[in-house]
Amino acid sequence: MSTQTGPGEEAQHPVVSQEQQRPGRRYTPEGIEVPAPSERDVLYEVRDGVAWITLNRPMILNAADWSLTYHLGRSLERAEVDAEVRVVVLRGAGRAFCAGADLQSAQYYPKPDDMPPPSMPENGMRIWRMSKPVIAAVRGHAVGMGFQIAGMCDLTIASEDAVIGELQIRNGLTPPMLITPFLTGLKEAKWILLTGSTMTAPEALRMGIVNQVVPGEELDAAVEALARRMAALPSSSMTMMKKIINRVYEIAGFMEGFDYHSDPAIRDLAAVAQREADAAAAQRRAMMQAQGWEAFKAERDAHYR
Repeated sequence: MSTQTGPGEEAQHPVVSQEQQRPGRRYTPEGIEVPAPSERDVLYEVRDGVAWITLNRPMILNAADWSLTYHLGRSLERAEVDAEVRVVVLRGAGRAFCAGADLQSAQYYPKPDDMPPPSMPENGMRIWRMSKPVIAAVRGHAVGMGFQIAGMCDLTIASEDAVIGELQIRNGLTPPMLITPFLTGLKEAKWILLTGSTMTAPEALRMGIVNQVVPGEELDAAVEALARRMAALPSSSMTMMKKIINRVYEIAGFMEGFDYHSDPAIRDLAAVAQREADAAAAQRRAMMQAQGWEAFKAERDAHYR
């Protein structure tokens, strides 16, 4: 048995051979056991008026399952009412910000029946409505749901190694949070959403998706410096400024665009598309169950390399 760790992870984790893996437990492709859901899936710390909220599933690049989604929501609510907090930073532990939705988690660790379904779009709206500014610190992958939750933050600083994009179309899906058209222009939004391509941090900066790009080793310091600078500003003025800016976008249709799933025309179109996609979806699910997520992803993404 050996150990393996990724950059930024605090502890080493045992690598278990396929023969030693226990039934019913989840393992990464490298053979590292994925911990069961817990309140440590999201960490909360306050320093000098700044709340640091950390997505803490580094072994699977902080992919969002029901537990991470639920505990992120609770952490955002905690930061909103915490009198010590003036600015919030949202980041990911280890090598990535968030690699999107965790499509495998439910078969190993299903959501408890007595828990209302946690919703990442609701977390996006918590960030939007929060009276305090939220800064996303993006390292490594911020794709799919990770792209969207970073996009909902007020400011985003990315490391030079960031990999950013909306991948839903590769799975035949649409984004849960339609933030991209509000971050970019029409042509760029269509390029991102229709191709499913990823982009580098400098490309994301050019498109207006991130505010600043820094070397990876400088990301934490750059984010902390910005957060402390903002925490020193009058909090009432900052709250008012955020609400004014958001309200301008709401007047321009942000809420209707964000909640596009509720539009009758979209619902009708989605129903037709779902019927047509049933056969393909069944084939994708069968492949995933038979060969695993990595094989499915390799086949799905073959044309994107």
